[in-house]
Amino acid sequence: MEKDFAALLADVRARKIDIRVDSRQVQSGDVFVAIPGVNEDGARFIPMAVAAGAGSIVCRPDAFAGMELPAGCAVIAHEEPRTALWQLAQARYETDIAAPFVIGVTGTNGKTTTAYLLEHLLGAMGYKTGVLGTVSYRWPSYSEAAPLTTPDALRVHSMLAQMRDAGVTHAIMEVSSHALEQYRVGGVPFGGAIFSNLTQDHLDFHPSMESYFAAKARLFLELPKADKAAVINSDDPWGRKLLELCPQALAFGLQGVLPGRRQLRGEILSSTTAGTHLRMTLEGKSWEIRSPLVGAFNAANLMAVQALCVEIGIEPEAFSHFSDFYGVSGRLERIPNPDGMDVFVDYAHTPDALINVLKALRGAGFKRIITVFGCGGNRDRSKRPLMGQAVARYADVAVVTSDNPRQEDPAAIIEDIMPGVTEAQQVVVEADRRKATERALSLMHPGDALLIAGKGHEDYQIIGLTKHPYSDQDTVREILQCK
Repeated sequence: MEKDFAALLADVRARKIDIRVDSRQVQSGDVFVAIPGVNEDGARFIPMAVAAGAGSIVCRPDAFAGMELPAGCAVIAHEEPRTALWQLAQARYETDIAAPFVIGVTGTNGKTTTAYLLEHLLGAMGYKTGVLGTVSYRWPSYSEAAPLTTPDALRVHSMLAQMRDAGVTHAIMEVSSHALEQYRVGGVPFGGAIFSNLTQDHLDFHPSMESYFAAKARLFLELPKADKAAVINSDDPWGRKLLELCPQALAFGLQGVLPGRRQLRGEILSSTTAGTHLRMTLEGKSWEIRSPLVGAFNAANLMAVQALCVEIGIEPEAFSHFSDFYGVSGRLERIPNPDGMDVFVDYAHTPDALINVLKALRGAGFKRIITVFGCGGNRDRSKRPLMGQAVARYADVAVVTSDNPRQEDPAAIIEDIMPGVTEAQQVVVEADRRKATERALSLMHPGDALLIAGKGHEDYQIIGLTKHPYSDQDTVREILQCK
């Protein structure tokens, strides 16, 4: 039995029919969407969905050729099942009719801190907030660890509806390039969008930096609400390229003036271990803020949030709330310890992120910087020597170890890193991450700083296909307590 997709959308909206992408979850009357995945094609599971009682199957036109379906099970051919999925999810949860004000944050680095800053500021102003991001999906009365920065379209629309029903006024979403490429945020009614920066990452997924940029640009150029508030980092070369495509966007930056366009300009008045003091100027109006966050990259995150908030009508007086935001777990997180050692854990896992965090520590005046780092397995190999170069340039001691080796040999990953650390003052190689951390702590002298980079908030290490419990923060605490 064939059925028109428009008729299916109307049925889903009217009768609240459930949508499934996992055949194991299908119940009688559900709609099963066969998504062509990276590792598995959902079309393989159509027979299981049918056997479970699916009322409708949505799939590519060639996916059900020659397949016998029982009477009462409709087949809807769709050239792009991912598009069909978000349209069905939007209809099921009516997020096109009612949803919180959604702010999307995209870029290679800074998304999580920017999202947390927004959550903190809006919460301090009395708004109810929800966050979908790298660390967790959360809103009042609900929280879960995030398996993906941006979940699939079905979950995105479902969670936006749950936020709406919980009274959330502002939803803040970290939007990954994978999500944009795979239509996971299709139909999301973004009212605001932030572009932080673009540096080398995910080139195992995107064939080039240009295609990586094109995916990020979709948040500004293709998604709903053409009049959404858009703010873009003018200090970033890819940001300047995006600004050319978005004439109405507000630029923000710390470095230069863009003639002929609106720009929120920032000046770092001071940056110490105690935090950052910034002055902002926009269209003749100036204000200052103080924040416990350190480093120019955090100044850029603060600028991004202020730019977005100004565009949605928040007055600068509210930015005083930044003074009591102390950061995000795993983002230049200081690990208190009885010996008073300056130990930091950070999520930096790209060359640019490593450079930014090391510059922040260097600028704080530590005598030496020791850095423990590695690179993830089954990911972009070309960035591995660049990670080594970043550490060799800005740290005094490079401790090369494992990150999440996945299905690669840790020794082979380290071998890819090593050409980048040839200019380092001192290099230690230890594939076991715990032992590498022990070695690094043993090398510290008063006045030194230790940066353990790559995993940040993660409480696991992926070896093979298995997630093993592992936390850089807990490891440091255990080692120092046992001294």
